[in-house]
Amino acid sequence: MKLHLGSDHGGLALRALLAEVLSAAGHEIVGVAGPTEAGVSVDYPDVAVELCARVLADGPGSCGILICGTGQGMAMSANKIAGIRAAVVSDCFSARMAREHNDANILCLGQRVLGDELAKLIVETFLAAEFEGGRHARRVAKLDAAGGS
Repeated sequence: MKLHLGSDHGGLALRALLAEVLSAAGHEIVGVAGPTEAGVSVDYPDVAVELCARVLADGPGSCGILICGTGQGMAMSANKIAGIRAAVVSDCFSARMAREHNDANILCLGQRVLGDELAKLIVETFLAAEFEGGRHARRVAKLDAAGGS
């Protein structure tokens, strides 16, 4: 799986931690979007657009993780883009369901909402889950048909 990470300034520390943990676990991080040093303020919609474009360019099987203060702004921005299904998640059950039932290709996290250990568990759960297809495929197709704005 090709994995992309992005954050604004409000998610930089969690992005760095997750990059380290994911790399150590053998995941391939093929792209990083957002500031590279603390104190640099960026606009979350710009980061979301950049990361989502990379995920779409890589095709099926590519996923992204977007992090801001709450995850909400990133998800709102990402879900405007056709082909993106972004989920704000703060628990492992929702992370699994977002993949299995909604075929989410972007996980949105809030650095100011989650502790590091919970964030790591959520990411692990999200990446381990797979889309179930079946009755869920019809619903995901409807989401995709609605497209972004």
